[in-house]
Amino acid sequence: MKATGIVRRIDDLGRVVIPKEIRRTMRIREGDPLEIFTEKDGEVVFKKYSPVGELSPFAVQYADVLSRACNMTVLVCDRDHVIAVAGPNRKEFYERRVSPQLDEVMDGRQSYVAAAGTAQRLMPAEGVNRAASVASPIIAAGDVTGAVCLIQPESGSIPSEGDVRLTQVAAAFLGKQMEE
Repeated sequence: MKATGIVRRIDDLGRVVIPKEIRRTMRIREGDPLEIFTEKDGEVVFKKYSPVGELSPFAVQYADVLSRACNMTVLVCDRDHVIAVAGPNRKEFYERRVSPQLDEVMDGRQSYVAAAGTAQRLMPAEGVNRAASVASPIIAAGDVTGAVCLIQPESGSIPSEGDVRLTQVAAAFLGKQMEE
């Protein structure tokens, strides 16, 4: 664990403020769920809770099936990281942080679809120079919890209408699974 040198006091209602710098660095937004852990030595640890992470084994299987159907690399992400990858180039993406671009797509609650002839490309993961063909947000109980992305093939071909629809269905299905 790394010390930050920041000290906060607990108020009379038992609250403690997480400093803005830490919230920004850790991408903690207002309303984000945090898990609380305690250690035997008296430490209290806050960890971002990922409802999509709870579905990780299931998401890996779904990504694998979708990858085979579309013949593309498939990512399933929570709000912060890639949690499941299937298809070619999967090692490049696993456990990478989602990019600010993908974060914007999730916040917008609309699917992104790559268009032919446009210079704008959506890079879904930080540190990987591969663009997404399609990105659909996962919405559970009205909250955006992640995204499903198809990675553009080396040929640069644009996604078919079927690919777009399969990605949207995958995102809707995973969202529904989290609600149950």
